[in-house]
Amino acid sequence: MFKYVILTGAGISAESGLKTFRGNDGLWENHRIEDVATPEAFARDPNLVQRFYQLRREQLLNPEIKPNAAHLALAKFQTDYPGQLLIVTQNVDNLHEQAGSSDVWHMHGELLKGRCQVCHEIQDIGLEMPKHCHKPMRPHIVWFGEVPFELDAIATAVSKAETFVAIGTSGQVYPAAGFVQLAKSYDKNTIEFNLEATDISGYFDQSYFGAASETIPTWLKKIG
Repeated sequence: MFKYVILTGAGISAESGLKTFRGNDGLWENHRIEDVATPEAFARDPNLVQRFYQLRREQLLNPEIKPNAAHLALAKFQTDYPGQLLIVTQNVDNLHEQAGSSDVWHMHGELLKGRCQVCHEIQDIGLEMPKHCHKPMRPHIVWFGEVPFELDAIATAVSKAETFVAIGTSGQVYPAAGFVQLAKSYDKNTIEFNLEATDISGYFDQSYFGAASETIPTWLKKIG
């Protein structure tokens, strides 16, 4: 299994200029979560939900949005030390892949993929959502009330790794926020990188505060 399991959250993508969905007021780009990020919302108003995610794709596909130094450093470490580092991300963007990382586990889905509502086939998409089985595909996104992807596999990886690392996570979204407690239950080393302390910072053995684009390259050089 992997020596390091790295969980990345919105903070690492924010440094590349991507807006985080959730604002301080709890709204997602001026929408209630219940209106754009649940299966019920999609059933009630699919056009609103599709438009919401189309705007997110437009932002991601902006040429100015690029991987930052943290993404690049993680990708380089994966290349230099194959099999040692697993990236699990809460983010639905493809910045890890753009940086050169492979086999990234997207537990909340991917913006640039659609899933057929009928046969559940998954396809890469661009700005427009194509049809499949004569119906528009749904965003390949894990909405509130749905089970994150690869959850059992992630738990197994965390339980067997030497070190669990969280980068740029809020500590508010479960089950991802509970991974550090899982790691501690197996006596694993736990490290947090964030701009500031979170509600779960007390579970980490070490915490480093500052921009991930600065702290992550430094840390990876130290352990490499």
